[in-house]
Amino acid sequence: MIAAALSLLGALVVVAVVARIPALRRRSAAAATLAALTVALLVAAALCARAAGTVTGAAQVAAYALTVAAAALSADVIVRTVFDVGMVRRRASAPASVDREADSAANASDAANAPDTASAAGDPDSADHGRPGPLRGGLAIGVLERTAVTVAVLAGWPGGIAVVLAVKGLARYPELREPDASEQFIIGTFSSVLSSLAVAGVGILLVR
Repeated sequence: MIAAALSLLGALVVVAVVARIPALRRRSAAAATLAALTVALLVAAALCARAAGTVTGAAQVAAYALTVAAAALSADVIVRTVFDVGMVRRRASAPASVDREADSAANASDAANAPDTASAAGDPDSADHGRPGPLRGGLAIGVLERTAVTVAVLAGWPGGIAVVLAVKGLARYPELREPDASEQFIIGTFSSVLSSLAVAGVGILLVR
């Protein structure tokens, strides 16, 4: 069961890497399928970890590494799927006013010259696949956020989650006045953190 649990965590990492292929990122159906596969693998890993009991030695080191990697990477496709079925994306695709269209064009123009345009296009905090949203760098920030949350949980310091969220909130505060930004921030952060906590729970079952 230990080998099965570790293999399933590794499979989560592989699925997360596949989900980052640009051709798949642009298709909502593919993202939803990969999100469902991610959830299924996570549930299976949790069941195997519960049956396996505590691991030691090299297996414990592998469990820590795979848990952090899976938590950091696998939540991206889940967050994007949550946005796909949420109100933020539907509102973003609705007809906008002339001023909003002008703002969107300006944002797209700025994004073309920004160094993080590629990551913004797949930003879990972004409201639309077709154009960048007001929150920039969400893909990289999400990976760092989930890594910090998972490490804090595995280290037995749940208070670290509050520190991570506080830092993110302070850093994002100037952007939260943009249209739809607060909804994106809340939905993106909650789905990201909850996903990382679920993966961290599998790691805890293995190492404690």
